[in-house]
Amino acid sequence: MRLALVLILALAAPWLPPPAAADAPGAVASIRPVHALLAGVMAGAGEPTLLVDGAQSPHDFALRPSAARRLAGAGLVVRVGPSLEAFLDRLLPTLADRARLVDLVDSPGLVLYPRRPGGDIADSDPHIWLDPENAIVIVDRLAGELAALDPANAGLYRENALAMTARIRVLDDELAARLAPLAGLPWVAFHDAWRYFGTRYGLAPPGILVADPSVPPGAARLARIRARIEDEAIRCVFVEPAVADNRLAAALVRGTVARVAVLDPLGIDLAPGPDLWFGLMRGLADGLVDCLAPD
Repeated sequence: MRLALVLILALAAPWLPPPAAADAPGAVASIRPVHALLAGVMAGAGEPTLLVDGAQSPHDFALRPSAARRLAGAGLVVRVGPSLEAFLDRLLPTLADRARLVDLVDSPGLVLYPRRPGGDIADSDPHIWLDPENAIVIVDRLAGELAALDPANAGLYRENALAMTARIRVLDDELAARLAPLAGLPWVAFHDAWRYFGTRYGLAPPGILVADPSVPPGAARLARIRARIEDEAIRCVFVEPAVADNRLAAALVRGTVARVAVLDPLGIDLAPGPDLWFGLMRGLADGLVDCLAPD
């Protein structure tokens, strides 16, 4: 019954004409997945600005004049949290000192996992958007933040949040069915970005190639991962387009049954907008199934 209702809402929502809206506050989102969820909530009222664009990673973001212009005069700045986008702490006081900064990791009801041993920061894992239940919490939080800043459009933000939630639940059911056959299969990932996604869909914890995406792995870590690939006949080593050194991964799998494939937690190759989060999540499922699924 729940699935039937969700399907009706998800299919009908794009055809409902948005009500007339006043001008929305200037909103900036740090990274693509956050921007996508914010854009979905703001649909019909305005479009948020994306800060970390192109092939940049929030792990090593460098401010450019174009990014400074995006921040200037913003009324709302949304990020995952200081453990991922710490650069905003030093930029906002000079570029957007009146903006409300929203740290999504502080959202009530959010599932938060600690960093696994050997991770790059002794803090909670920031890749919160990769769990659909967290995406629903984020959408609700954003609707509330926008409504507080822009009461004239509060109803629109709430309606958009309900429509986004319906779409997210449909996708969650779809991905659970697709990924169920991969439960327990061993794999290797470039860095530990996958706890939320993997836990949600029952994937085995991956071997991690680098503890810190900005620092090359040492010889001891490479030897351990190579041994694991051989001992467990691991089929896939996944790299990331924003931070990975594909040559290193290619050398690591040489002479084994493993091959190198790409998983992108940021949606770098997808067009920014409200559909990006959905394309990102489907793309992750596609990549995992294509490489890991038994023949």
